[in-house]
Amino acid sequence: MKTIVTTAYRPNQKTDELAARVSEELAIPFVLRRKRSIERIHSDEQADVLVAAKERLEFYPVGKTEPFFFHPNSAAFRTKRPLDQDPLIEVSGLSEGDCLIDCTLGMASDAIVASQRVGGNGRVIGCEAHPTLAYVVSNGLRAYESMPHLTEAMKRIRVVASDAVEFLKTCDDRSADVVYMDPMFTEEILESSNFLPLRGTAEAGQLTEEWMAQAVRVARKAVVLKAHFRSADFERYGFARRVRPNTKFHYGVISCR
Repeated sequence: MKTIVTTAYRPNQKTDELAARVSEELAIPFVLRRKRSIERIHSDEQADVLVAAKERLEFYPVGKTEPFFFHPNSAAFRTKRPLDQDPLIEVSGLSEGDCLIDCTLGMASDAIVASQRVGGNGRVIGCEAHPTLAYVVSNGLRAYESMPHLTEAMKRIRVVASDAVEFLKTCDDRSADVVYMDPMFTEEILESSNFLPLRGTAEAGQLTEEWMAQAVRVARKAVVLKAHFRSADFERYGFARRVRPNTKFHYGVISCR
C-alpha cells in the first residue's frame, strides 16, 4: 500500500512546511487536504495517509479512523522510578555507557527507558521495518517536549527503518551489550488504543532461529525477550524465564558473557 502525506484539516504555514519536509524526506506524494475527511482521502487516493498536524505527525492506515502518533507512554512513569528496579533494566544488566539494540521499537517506551539508563556515553538503536512508522517515531523522539526529563534520552535514540534480522546481520560480533526483542504486537494483550491502527501494519513477526542466532552473535552481555506469559518462546529458544506474578508478560534472558 502506498502512502501519501497531507496537512491538518485546517492547514497553516507550519503544517504546510512540515508536510513538504515529510514529502521530501520520505519521498512520498504531498496531496492537498481540501478539507476532506481521512476516510475520503483513503477512498480518493487508495493510500495510507500521513497527516502533518499542528503538534505531531499522525498516521492513518487504510481502513483506520484512529491515528498512530508518538507518545512516550509507559516511559513517562517508568523513568520517574529508580531505574535499577525497572524490570527491563534489572533483567538485562544494562549499565551506564552500554549499547542496546531494540529489535521491536514500537512506541519506543523501552528504548527511552534504556536510553535514560545508558546516558550520554551509551547508545540505543531501535529497529522498525515499516518506514512510515519508523519516521513518525523518529520525528516524535526529536520533537516531543512535554516531558523535559526525557528530552535528552529521547533525542539520543537512533531509529533504523529496517527489519531487525537484516539490521543485526550488518552488526559486528559482540558489538552491542544487550539485544532486546518484544514481539508482543502480535498478542491480543495490546490494550492501548494507540496501537490499534498498527494491526496488520507493524512488522513484528515471531522469533525465528535466524533472529536468535544473530541476536546471540551480536550481544556481549545478554539477549532479552519480553513475551506473553503463555509464550513457548522462552523454553524453545533457551531463555531463563523471569516470572512476573499477576502480569500478562514475562521476561527471559540468555547470558552471553
